[in-house]
Amino acid sequence: MVFMSIADTSLFINCGGGRTTFEGNDYEEDKISSGPSYFSSSSDKWAFSTSGVYVGRVNASYIATNTFSLDVSGPDFYNTARLAPNSLKYYGLCLRGGSYRVRLHFAEIMFSNDSTYSSLGRRIFDVAIQGRVVLKDFNIMEKANGVGKGHTEDYDNITVSSTLEIHLYWTGKGTNAIPERGVYGPLISAITVTPNFNTGNGLPVGAVIGIVLASIVVVLIVLFALWKKGIFGGKNNEEELELRALDLQTGHFRLRQIKAATNNFDPANKIGEGGFGPVYKGVLSDGAVIAVKQLSSKSKQGNREFVNEIGMISALQHPNLVKLYGCCIEGNQLLVIYEYMENNCLARALFGRDDQRLNLDWATRKRICSGIAKGLAYLHEESRLKIVHRDIKCTNVLLDKDLNAKISDFGLAKLDEEENTHISTRIAGTVGYMAPEYATRGYLTDKADVYSFGVVALEIVSGKSNTNYRPKEEFVYLLDWAYVLQEQGNLLELVDSHLGSNYSKKEAMQMINISLLCTNLSPTLRPSMSSVVSMLEGKLPVQAPIIKLTTSTNEMRFKSFEKVSHDSQTTYSQESQGQAPWNDSSGSGSLPAKDEKFSSSSRLLPDLYDINID
Repeated sequence: MVFMSIADTSLFINCGGGRTTFEGNDYEEDKISSGPSYFSSSSDKWAFSTSGVYVGRVNASYIATNTFSLDVSGPDFYNTARLAPNSLKYYGLCLRGGSYRVRLHFAEIMFSNDSTYSSLGRRIFDVAIQGRVVLKDFNIMEKANGVGKGHTEDYDNITVSSTLEIHLYWTGKGTNAIPERGVYGPLISAITVTPNFNTGNGLPVGAVIGIVLASIVVVLIVLFALWKKGIFGGKNNEEELELRALDLQTGHFRLRQIKAATNNFDPANKIGEGGFGPVYKGVLSDGAVIAVKQLSSKSKQGNREFVNEIGMISALQHPNLVKLYGCCIEGNQLLVIYEYMENNCLARALFGRDDQRLNLDWATRKRICSGIAKGLAYLHEESRLKIVHRDIKCTNVLLDKDLNAKISDFGLAKLDEEENTHISTRIAGTVGYMAPEYATRGYLTDKADVYSFGVVALEIVSGKSNTNYRPKEEFVYLLDWAYVLQEQGNLLELVDSHLGSNYSKKEAMQMINISLLCTNLSPTLRPSMSSVVSMLEGKLPVQAPIIKLTTSTNEMRFKSFEKVSHDSQTTYSQESQGQAPWNDSSGSGSLPAKDEKFSSSSRLLPDLYDINID
């Protein structure tokens, strides 16, 4: 946020720079570099505040300078600017009531104008004056026709009673890591405010005193509200500040919008229930259909991780990843808004109740499998952020109206930095889907997702749950049964009986062999997800590994099950009451994260469409 106050009828601010003169007017300096912060000018004419934390770079500067020594044309104030990661507000205080002209000065000085990497940055933000949006998806470079070029936006007839508010805010669009992290968000070089009325006759002393007193009351109210939110050291200072910044890192929704969209969270609009709250279908005023996850606001644990996770998801865009629209943090509500998936989750489509199960033909199953593979290939190899999902399973794969697969639930996701060969972490995931090396030793690479994908691919072919299907008592998982059928040469017995003979035996064998290749006990022998995509598309040959079910092999395979089972029973000793703790009513089967980084936030974004599929 940002505030201003004025003792007369004009205002001139050099945002992010020192005192300067232009066209005979003295522009006051604005050089406070820390943030998030609140600052009142020495002249008491204006003040500002900023909020938010930069995604991936908490120590980034809140003042922009001419980074690339650009030949900036125009006034000196175009060589500096103030920016913020999320929200920037300027207030002009104690202005005489009347009509004003507001001129906003912009120049993009943090991107280059050559053909280098730094020229790829795109800054997009919105601007509102007196609560009315005047610039939507504003891009300085486009308006100024390049970088280092001054551009002004003029607004006449802005009505002011005593306080002027100029609000610049980021809505999650554009780039946030080019040329480096911490260069996105709203940016402004200078502000000019002049009256449209004759200033020759001053106001009576009594009127001036009244305005001053009223303004002081307004400022005190604002400061008190900021203190209550924790910005000035109140309770839950750091966590509350980051959560309040969160709604601006994605899309901004007001609680009244969500209540209107869901008919005040009408039970008739409820489409799922997870461990952290229900999911509702909603329709916004513009007709857009959304899914609203209503998370618990009672627990204050995991706020930092939740902020990081939202920032991570907002940076990922792919047709096979569920799109995050935004969130709402207002009152005691903590809501996450996603795109609506008409056909719920893959788990319900494959092995839900009879009234939930979908009749998925072979071509659709193959397309779903390919979509999951493409989404994972993007996370592992194509996106700017290299992500290990850690919880790939059918309940975390959603289906849109055309039965296209989209990966959801990044509550356990880990950032895989390129300089690391692996991530050492305690286990967090779902029994039956975790790779052995991860479940037993906490050795995490993207090959753990490859293993989980192999299990899901086998479920898609068979129409049976890996953890719930037991053809004989000696088999714990569907995967064990697949290994036996491989030795017997009867792998096609795995194909879902609902398909009858309406499927390609060649393609079915291909998908089963890919599944067995992905679930190899050795992570180094598992293919990359881009290779899996090529195999599914017939561009690479598939050669399933030959695995002998020796006693030692069985012990290795079941060691992870035994270890995770023991850990989870210890964690949920008061809840299990004779039932395996991962067999909850939601069907999610997820274990809590125990590593320090994700211990409290790992399930803040649980299965978006958790349902009872028993």
